[in-house]
Amino acid sequence: MKKQRANEIAASPVMANVTYNGQSVYIENVDNNKGTANIHPLNRPENNEEVPLDNLEEH
Repeated sequence: MKKQRANEIAASPVMANVTYNGQSVYIENVDNNKGTANIHPLNRPENNEEVPLDNLEEH
């Protein structure tokens, strides 16, 4: 996923259909310098994870 789109999704009040390794996730915020995003699975909000933007897919 491109940085600009990840930032748009993170800032939007509308939920986007984004997956990480096939699992639906919520993008909490984006680190533009590192090219990563802090995410959590929709069904496990306590499981925060920092992942490369390249591994996120929008459907």
